[in-house]
Amino acid sequence: MIKVGGWIGAFPTVALVVLTAVIGASLARLQGLKTLQRVRTTMARGETPAVEMVEGMLLFVAALLLLTPGFFTDALGFAFLLPFIRRAIAWWAIRRMTVVTPAGGPSRPPGKHQTRTLEGEFRREDDERH
Repeated sequence: MIKVGGWIGAFPTVALVVLTAVIGASLARLQGLKTLQRVRTTMARGETPAVEMVEGMLLFVAALLLLTPGFFTDALGFAFLLPFIRRAIAWWAIRRMTVVTPAGGPSRPPGKHQTRTLEGEFRREDDERH
């Protein structure tokens, strides 16, 4: 910001930072409302809105980045506002997550990393000695 301020002046630099924050916050709000609508639609179909929830978190991060002064944080925040980038990051994150179900066991999203359950009986040798 100091170099840009040296090139274009202090007032235009501050105005540019404030302008990107205002534009970014309004875009994040609009996209957040659209994402909330998709969450409701997905839940109405009886599905888990995993992608939409991760996208919502990314929108929150985008808003924080856009409110933070700096051109690099603004560029990163605006990148998170682009739906195709945000959705790609959300899918990447979901594929690498382990979800803990209410029953307490870990489960993974469908795919090549599925586990098998082996059934059987066991006994403890410590219990048989007493």
